[in-house]
Amino acid sequence: MSAPPLTVAMSVYNNGRFVGEAIDSILDQSFGDFEFLIVNDGSTDKSGAVIEDRAASDSRIRVIHQENRGFIASLNRMLAEARSPWIARMDGDDISFPERFAKQMAFLEANPDHGVIGCSASLIGPEGEAVTRPPIVRPLTHEGLIENLESGPLINHNAVIYSREAVLAVGAYRPAYRHAEDYDLWLRLSTVTLMANLPEALVAYRLYPDQVSARHVVAQARHAAIAWLAHCERKAGKPDPTEGSETLPALEQLDAIFGKGSAAYVRSRVIDRTLYSPEAIGGEGYEMLIDHIAENGTDPALWRAAARLLKSGRPRKAAGVANALLRAG
Repeated sequence: MSAPPLTVAMSVYNNGRFVGEAIDSILDQSFGDFEFLIVNDGSTDKSGAVIEDRAASDSRIRVIHQENRGFIASLNRMLAEARSPWIARMDGDDISFPERFAKQMAFLEANPDHGVIGCSASLIGPEGEAVTRPPIVRPLTHEGLIENLESGPLINHNAVIYSREAVLAVGAYRPAYRHAEDYDLWLRLSTVTLMANLPEALVAYRLYPDQVSARHVVAQARHAAIAWLAHCERKAGKPDPTEGSETLPALEQLDAIFGKGSAAYVRSRVIDRTLYSPEAIGGEGYEMLIDHIAENGTDPALWRAAARLLKSGRPRKAAGVANALLRAG
């Protein structure tokens, strides 16, 4: 059989509540010439049964059941298994609208110098209800993406189509950058191919309690900031200190590895990303917040963070932040 032009890559771990709807949204695409790789990454809920039920009724689906290896390992396995030149990413709890692939593939056909095409996304809740939040405006052109490369937002990972060849050429997904694996990939791809976004919302991104992106916001911000430091090293013609690593260096090691001020930069990036989350700054991000205050002094936003900690039922952490601010003042 000849390879289809597109491989859809979906990694699933305990998405049983949503995965049937996610799969159906792919099978209902107006552009239907694709293979559909689904990795069931050791799910312990009904995900495997739901996936097998859909696979039995559509020959485009190819299922890989494996012991739990994690998201990045699953992504890299699908890249290795894919038969197509283009890879469409999809998450097991989201919904792709019927014209998504048609519009993205049309863009790539009209712009052969591009290796990455994303799109906007709407927001839905656990039951598919619309969620209203201020829109996230992503740059549409490669030039716009390059201008916003340091802080984003860049490309929706769950809504992208990219060149398999380009992704493999830059080393695919790197396990050290867990929770920021997509941002690290965009940085590396930005130097070898053109990237863009379509303005339309072609995917519905589902928000619900306990999803991975909400639980690991501190690690995500920390790893993204280190990815930027590594990108700057590569752009300067220097070796990437994180190349080949399974884990990223600790905060206290960053100045020795990347240069003076690197740890403070990472702390600042983490605080910018997490300041409005009492769960984050009252948990894993707390010590970084205290160090950030010592380095940068007082700011009204930091006092408001202390108030949020108090309101969220974390009086000791609120008092710790307030004391740090008083000492810095």
